Amino acid sequence: MTWYRWLPGFLETRNILKNPNLYLIGLTGGIACGKSTVLAMLSSLGARTIDADRVTHRVQQPGTAVYRQIVAAFGANILTRPGGPIDRRKLGSLVFSNPNALQRLENIVHPAVRTEIKAWIASIAQESGHGTREKPLDCPIAVIDAIKLLESNWQTYCDAIWVVTCTTEQQIERLIQTRGMSAEEAQQRVAAQPPQAERIAHADVVIDNSGTTEETQAQISAAWQQVLHEIDARKAQSERGAQ
Repeated sequence: MTWYRWLPGFLETRNILKNPNLYLIGLTGGIACGKSTVLAMLSSLGARTIDADRVTHRVQQPGTAVYRQIVAAFGANILTRPGGPIDRRKLGSLVFSNPNALQRLENIVHPAVRTEIKAWIASIAQESGHGTREKPLDCPIAVIDAIKLLESNWQTYCDAIWVVTCTTEQQIERLIQTRGMSAEEAQQRVAAQPPQAERIAHADVVIDNSGTTEETQAQISAAWQQVLHEIDARKAQSERGAQ
């Protein structure tokens, strides 16, 4: 098993547009690799978290501009009922086998999702009472969970990119078991995404989620300690600069 790895020095070498009032982690990985599991573990450590997929659900609700644009682009047959919510499975069957259709959908959805997430980041940076009661933090640590994190260029806002991995066989098995997909559907979803190696190439931290929950937790705890160290180093550097 490949345990978590950290690529040091990214704060000094990456030219990024960061908010100085918080530490922002961009969390990504392939479908069914376990990003939600990692996100929950980070939340329990005191991180503030946002799931881009949940934001996507919200901006696609009936009555929104995004909903109207999707229905206009793909037809009323993608709805659960006339005027009702979008049937994500029907929409997925249209776009995940057609790269042009997928790009069209993303062009509709992503700007609205980006606007909501940027507003969330700004609000977190202004909050007080960071971390947990048992382990307060000097500054907020926030996490964006987004499968399209790199494709949407969120890394320019992040202090670190974390990539969650597992085997392709595990991805397919999890999609079948947790989402009720057929083997063919699961394989299609996995095949429609970039290879995991492409995400790993951009990673500062790699979390191998192919083992037990305890093994994943151990990796996250180690990486979390490194984040705290980076925050302390940034604080010390700022204090030296103020002298």
